[in-house]
Parts: sequence; structure tokens; C-alpha cells
Amino acid sequence: MAENLAPTVEALEETFGWEDPFRDPAVGEFGLVNAVFAVGDTFVEIVSPRQPGTTAGRYLQHRGGDSGYMAIFQVPDVLEARTRVSGAGVRTVWTSDHPDIAGTHLHPKDVPGAIVSLDWAEPPESWRWAGPAWTGGAPPHPSGGIRGLAVEVKDPPEAARRWAMVLGVDAATAGGVAEVRLPAAGQVVRFHPAAGPGEGITEVRIATSALAGRSGPITVAGVRFVIEQWEAPQ
Repeated sequence: MAENLAPTVEALEETFGWEDPFRDPAVGEFGLVNAVFAVGDTFVEIVSPRQPGTTAGRYLQHRGGDSGYMAIFQVPDVLEARTRVSGAGVRTVWTSDHPDIAGTHLHPKDVPGAIVSLDWAEPPESWRWAGPAWTGGAPPHPSGGIRGLAVEVKDPPEAARRWAMVLGVDAATAGGVAEVRLPAAGQVVRFHPAAGPGEGITEVRIATSALAGRSGPITVAGVRFVIEQWEAPQ
């Protein structure tokens, strides 16, 4: 979440060589403008408020500036995922259903640290939210993508437990850090005590062949981007 979209988009393009982000007019429903970059077979989306009085604007004020805001996870069965979270008493704040994609935003007071969304796509390699090029299939793209997130929360073990529950996996502790691992995707979410105002995503770890030779960490819009060597999930 960035207060100003254009300079953030420019910073990401200049830093990582990403090009041609998709601008989705549908986010106007939330009073936002956005830009979605494909990063391997995953995506980095920047959103900014376009009018006063939005939830996004209040979030920026609460965090004291730009910050990581949302984590979207693709699930194989959205109905099963919705049943699981509903059964655990987790509220949803928004849903959208289409023949080829569905989204489910969860209440941040029930799953702390970010807006967590459980989304589904058919075919699985498609992602309509990223625009026409990703509708009905996937265009040619570099290997890799997002491999990890760091999230600052008030209670890391409890946050890890809640995220693990909604994702249908187990929470764990590694090196004293609470985390949630997604083995099939080769991804991990780590939880740290909140050091500043509120809670939010503070780091994104990326591994992709398109970023060979680039270094990190590099901070853009309040988020630290760390580059890792690409290794295919086992």
C-alpha cells in the first residue's frame, strides 16, 4: 500500500526491470488505483487510495506511511477453504466469484498482520486479477517468484497459528521465529514482533531468473525486497 502510486511503480521498474504492470479498474470499488507486476508465476501489486475516506487511507495513517498490506494465496478448492475458515469463526470482509477466479478477503482482526485473501483460479496457472495476458492461461514468464514474507504482529506465535489454520497447514518455529511453510510452493511466511505502529508486511523475498545479478535488500514503499537465488520447489 503506497500513498502515491506513480513513484512506487517507477521505483520497482527501475530497481527490478519489471515492465508493463496491469491496471485493474475493478479496484475502484475500494476507492483505489493499482498496478500489478508479474514476478515469475506470482505477483506484486501496488495499491493507492484515489479518494479520501478509504480503508486504505486510514491504514496508511495508522502505519505512518507506506507498508505491506495484503497477502493473497491461491488455493485448490475455494469452497473447502471458505468452509474451513467459517467453521473456525473467521469473518470474511469481501468475496468475488467468477467462472475462472474467486477471491475471499479475511477480516484482519481474525487473521492478524495483513489482509489475507484465499483465491482460486481455473485453470490453475491463470490469474485474471493480473489482466488479459493471464486470463485463460499463463503467458511466457521467467521462473520463480515470491518465496517468502515477513510480517510484524503483536503476538507472532498466535498469528502463525491463525495463518496456518486458514491456509490448511501447520505452524512451526525455526530459530526461535514463528513461521508457516507452504512446501508445495516453496514459500514461507515468518512472523516477528511489531517494532512500529500497527501490524503489517515488512519484507518480501523474491527468487527468479529474471533478477540475476541484482542485489538486495532494497526498500520500496516501506517494504524490504530481498533477492534469493532461484531454486525450483522440491
